[in-house]
Amino acid sequence: MKPAYILFLIVGYFSVLFIISYITSRSADNKTFFRANNSSPWYLVAFGMIGASLSGVTFISVPGWVEGANMSYFQMVLGYVVGYAIIGLVLLPLYYKLNLTSIYTYLQNRFGEYSYKTGASFFLLSRTIGAAFRLFLVANVLQIIVFDAYEIPFWLTVFITILLIWLYTFKGGIKTIVWTDTLQTLFMLIAVGICIYTISNEMQINNLFSYIVDSEFSKIFYFEDINANNYFWKQFLAGAFIAIVMTGLDQDMMQKNLTCRNLKDAQKNMFWFTIVLVIVNFFFLALGVLLTDYAQQNGIDAHKDELFPIIATQASLGIATALFFLLGLIAAAYSSADSALTSLTTSFSIDILEIDKNKDTEKQEKIRKKIHIIFSFVLIATILIFKYFIADVSIIAKIFTFAGYTYGPLLGLYAFGMFTKYSVNDKIVPIVCLTAPILTFVVSHYSKEKLGFDFGFFVLVLNGFFTFIGLYLLQQQQKK
Repeated sequence: MKPAYILFLIVGYFSVLFIISYITSRSADNKTFFRANNSSPWYLVAFGMIGASLSGVTFISVPGWVEGANMSYFQMVLGYVVGYAIIGLVLLPLYYKLNLTSIYTYLQNRFGEYSYKTGASFFLLSRTIGAAFRLFLVANVLQIIVFDAYEIPFWLTVFITILLIWLYTFKGGIKTIVWTDTLQTLFMLIAVGICIYTISNEMQINNLFSYIVDSEFSKIFYFEDINANNYFWKQFLAGAFIAIVMTGLDQDMMQKNLTCRNLKDAQKNMFWFTIVLVIVNFFFLALGVLLTDYAQQNGIDAHKDELFPIIATQASLGIATALFFLLGLIAAAYSSADSALTSLTTSFSIDILEIDKNKDTEKQEKIRKKIHIIFSFVLIATILIFKYFIADVSIIAKIFTFAGYTYGPLLGLYAFGMFTKYSVNDKIVPIVCLTAPILTFVVSHYSKEKLGFDFGFFVLVLNGFFTFIGLYLLQQQQKK
């Protein structure tokens, strides 16, 4: 496929996003940027969150995971359902009751200033690394199939990628993203559907469901070895807690929910989002089965994150499949990255600089715009670092593993705040939150090396537990 075709597709795609940005950002101010004036229809938020949750990493890595792990990832997806239920029934009512713009303001009200800044800082670190991982993957793919042909260096590809995101989000912020994410999710789902159809047609599969069920790669549940990282209860519980922290305790994902008109709409959004997300993840895994079998039958030497891109763009599936794959990849990546940049700007502006306390609205807006630019360059720098240090494993696994260490303290903080009435020595909270991930790493490493027990993604729960225990041991004697 000629790079010029791909370039034309990218230009057309972003032209549509810029039109949406222009329409949604007229008369926009900080309230629009941060909370969309609380006017977002819940069904648009629910649909758009699918793309933001999946991202380009899921689009690439989940199908590539099937060859080595079968469909065991679905155990974690089932755990998501429990996590999202807790978000809808416990966390959303809390956030709406307190009328929060940044969800980490809760920590300030519950514990104090040091806890507040610590929670926000862990989010900023987690989301910066996570967003950079996702964008690195897409920038790498675009570099190989498009920009190398024009001798454009990787650093410039990354710069262009972030610049495009900044251009259509810098004014309308979350209001623009609610609408662009809806469009991008639609593109991504169409792309997956087209790819499944063309591959199954090429392989002359009459009954797709039966084919998936009968495949040697279709095994989902693993109860045999409690020490293995794919043991059902490990992945199920890890999935529940990952959903809680990477959605419910994540400013990026919750900022969209907080743009709904009221709590009832936000809860409806979470309910339908959960149902659709489970179905979509199953189709991604089914696609992985098809891709793995197709590669083996046709002698294609592609594995893990290379599997889907190579088959879609270099196999004999036609130019339409290749174009829809690229459209889906770009849509999935940008639906995650644009909201990440906006949420990072929001959290730093509200939680660290506390610009909402400044009564000069014009000055607030100037500061927010500067922060938006600064985080754009932070993402660029982080992606370029990953270019030289990233390991040869599925990127989605690295994101979840990293999330276990950075989101764990948030899990512990919120659990202690919501399920106990104790107050803490606020100044010691940062020490507890820094110590917990270190203890988690030591225990996890020792357990795997000496006992043969792999915590896997369950390090998130272990990390949250250490944070909770640390806060309990250092509690103040009086109760709130």
